[in-house]
Amino acid sequence: MIKIAITGPESTGKTILASDLANHFNAPWIPEYSREYLEKRNGNYNFEDIEIIAREQEKTWNNVKNERLVFYDTEFTVLKIWSEIKYGKVSPYIIDSLANQQFDHYFICDPVGVKWVDDPLREHPERREEFFELYLRVMESNRRSFTVLSGSWDSRLKKAISRVEEMI
Repeated sequence: MIKIAITGPESTGKTILASDLANHFNAPWIPEYSREYLEKRNGNYNFEDIEIIAREQEKTWNNVKNERLVFYDTEFTVLKIWSEIKYGKVSPYIIDSLANQQFDHYFICDPVGVKWVDDPLREHPERREEFFELYLRVMESNRRSFTVLSGSWDSRLKKAISRVEEMI
């Protein structure tokens, strides 16, 4: 099974990309659990909730079986950066899970050129480029295989499709 994670700062098209890639390749995609969790709580959460979200996200990943290709809308880098920015700390569970997560490739969505879409669950429209740099550092320090997706939506999607085709 080839597992591809889509990651990056808020409002950079991760969910749309996961859906579009899944449709293109006739493959499943796993949504971001934090959205479901936070919507049930009207956007209210605390430090402990981020680990709960991480554990539930991992359960959804573990339910995927016998697929040739799967796209994952988010991964533990998102939870690490979110927790660091919001609370100045990260649970050991998230740190360990990030170190041990097993994706074959990551697409990091660049915020430059992507219009911010207001959403009550999003928090930092002015810091997306700063956060993008944090994502790059995490990927590099963990020696992950990744591709940065930037430019127009069409060029991002074409680049992602081309990279996936190289892998299958």
